[in-house]
Amino acid sequence: MPRTVSYNDRHKLEIVELTRKIVSELPNSVYDYILAISDTTQPLTRYAYSYDLRLFLNYLQKENPRFSSKELIAWTDQDFENVSVRDITMFLDYLSLYFNEDDEMVSNQNVGKQRKFYSVRSFFKWMYKQGRIKSDVTALVDAPKRHEKPILRLDSEEVKKMLSIAANGETMSARQQKYHTLTAARDLAMISLFLGTGIRVSECAGLDIDDINLDDKSFLVTRKGGNQVILYMPDEIIPALKDYMDIRIHADTADENERALFLSLQKRRMNVRTIENMVKKYAAAAAPLKKRISPHKLRSTFGTNLYNETGDIYLVADVLGHSDINTTRKHYAAMSEDRRKYAATKVRLSDNTNAETEETGERSD
Repeated sequence: MPRTVSYNDRHKLEIVELTRKIVSELPNSVYDYILAISDTTQPLTRYAYSYDLRLFLNYLQKENPRFSSKELIAWTDQDFENVSVRDITMFLDYLSLYFNEDDEMVSNQNVGKQRKFYSVRSFFKWMYKQGRIKSDVTALVDAPKRHEKPILRLDSEEVKKMLSIAANGETMSARQQKYHTLTAARDLAMISLFLGTGIRVSECAGLDIDDINLDDKSFLVTRKGGNQVILYMPDEIIPALKDYMDIRIHADTADENERALFLSLQKRRMNVRTIENMVKKYAAAAAPLKKRISPHKLRSTFGTNLYNETGDIYLVADVLGHSDINTTRKHYAAMSEDRRKYAATKVRLSDNTNAETEETGERSD
């Protein structure tokens, strides 16, 4: 009997195949690089590096006459030796606005430019360490600065409204109401899970029925690196999960979707994009002035609430699954200023200071 492949394993295999397809179009040195980092990186990381390197090399071939006469797959190490500082800086400028292979307009802010630059830098650094090029030209280029933005999250009233809309479909159009009757239990369960546990959208998409244990309010989640951990749910979200589970276990699905927890109307496992669109629909109704609410912002809402309640940055990092505490500190520790301001309003040097001031009319300096 063939072994059933889990959703997460199947997703990894798909990413590996996509990476191989990209690398097959690129120089041998890129293949050697991706192979060299296979033991220290995740499949999704290698896919991102391959994608970014293809974008960089395609740019050089199409936009730079010095590289236009040779097919990418035929490039040698010497061709990479000929890449200049100006080539790198012009590529970063190109990333601001360009048309992709489907003739769609693409733009990148500094955070996108930075990621693509680091992909190129990592490759050139490896080439240099291997002695395949004489110098690492990317070391002479400054990475684009990442402008930190304030954390966008929902306040308590917006959270209540979003949950209410998911449960009752209020404020929706007649057409939306029609579909809402079919998805209300599922949508409320998913949004509750995001807000109550802070899981990633990819982790939510990968959940199976067997991963949920309502008896002890726990569930098994597969993190980005493939590690599995048990997380716990607050009491508030248990009824929503139970109501949906009662419906889900009676749903007919194809074999590959048999154990998937969250199903689309087509009885298939919901993918990341479908979940993102679902969240955006409810967020637009609950918080219309906040235009960029996504599952990740619901995760930020959870992280913010947990940090405000506990003040424990290590606990927040552990529950969110951050491998580096600095990632958590960068996003949430800035809120310590609000806590310090709050502390200043709670300290009194004397119980009767205000009373004395009122009686004598004198200042309490």
